[in-house]
Amino acid sequence: MNFEFTEEQEMIRQAARDYATRELSQDVLERDEKAEFPTQHIKNLAELGFMGMTTDPKYDGGGMDTVSYVLAMEEISKVDASVGVVISVNNSLVNWALEHYGTEEQKEKYLKPSARGEKFGAFLLSEPEAGSDATMQRTTAKPEGDYYILNGVKNWITNGNSASIYLVIAQTNPELRHKGINAFIIDKDLPGISIGPHEEKMGMRSSDTHSVMFTDVKVHKDNRLGDEGMGFKIAMKILDGGRLGIAAQALGIAAGAMERSVIYAKERKAFGTEIANHQVIAFKIADMAVKVENSRNLCLKAAWLKDQGKPFGMASAMAKRYAADAAMWVTTEAVQIFGGYGYVREYQVERLMREAKLTQIYEGTSEIQKIVISRSIFREK
Repeated sequence: MNFEFTEEQEMIRQAARDYATRELSQDVLERDEKAEFPTQHIKNLAELGFMGMTTDPKYDGGGMDTVSYVLAMEEISKVDASVGVVISVNNSLVNWALEHYGTEEQKEKYLKPSARGEKFGAFLLSEPEAGSDATMQRTTAKPEGDYYILNGVKNWITNGNSASIYLVIAQTNPELRHKGINAFIIDKDLPGISIGPHEEKMGMRSSDTHSVMFTDVKVHKDNRLGDEGMGFKIAMKILDGGRLGIAAQALGIAAGAMERSVIYAKERKAFGTEIANHQVIAFKIADMAVKVENSRNLCLKAAWLKDQGKPFGMASAMAKRYAADAAMWVTTEAVQIFGGYGYVREYQVERLMREAKLTQIYEGTSEIQKIVISRSIFREK
């Protein structure tokens, strides 16, 4: 296996790194404190091509490979994982689904502006009673002439208020259970859609998370994504790629915490020398490096498999499970290395620790990843 990146991949990684260190770092603390959506940064990153990275150029995307996407997600998430998740949702959930399951009319209306970053999307799957068990959809989409009538509540929706495009999963035929579920691509401003309050989250505070309510929302049948009853299958395929995006985000959080720890350990003195010279600190950083490198390798393997057109679902779940748990461990140890300084906002490792926790929860909890991995193993046997 070739572990060297192409010139294009290196350029994309450097572009992401440059923007993150030069621009995102300037106001990341302020946006975290105020829970302020990074509107201008998303516009800037869209102009740089990051909102449609892997979309085919014929739909106004960048046509980049998944490895490039992982590299960019890592660099951006080292500095601001809240911005990383906006990019991840748009690329690996909304754009990917539209490109693979949308009609040409849907691609023209929704995919092109989304890939250009003029609009961006949100993925509406989770509900109050359908989190880890996505088969238990209570949001309904009842056929009525040329329309479906949507009613229900979706919660924990990233980009719920800021997005213009909604990809909604809803139940049309409860008797068929998961085979009766459909997917829809719709405009957020349809009559009957209302947005709940902004969720005050522990971390990822600069990304907006809301509940979304549907009350007799008329959705034309032309807005159904895929064939009748394909919604659950589409959602599961979407999540395979989504997990990889969050795995890369977790990798970035861990790598960012490690980099800050190395710098601090070389500057901070205790007992007459830099704390990097104390074995207890040096060994913590050595363990960090192993976990970061393992996370990176798992992410890149899953990305490579996807780029080769090979099954990547289990590899994506492995990357997500390992990288999320590694990020939580690495950031916790980073706070410990910084000591009292690590517990205050100014040094930012406490923010990275808060952000790491969510990677163990969304896009499938760490426990759900173990189910996905084990079932994949047993199917192979």
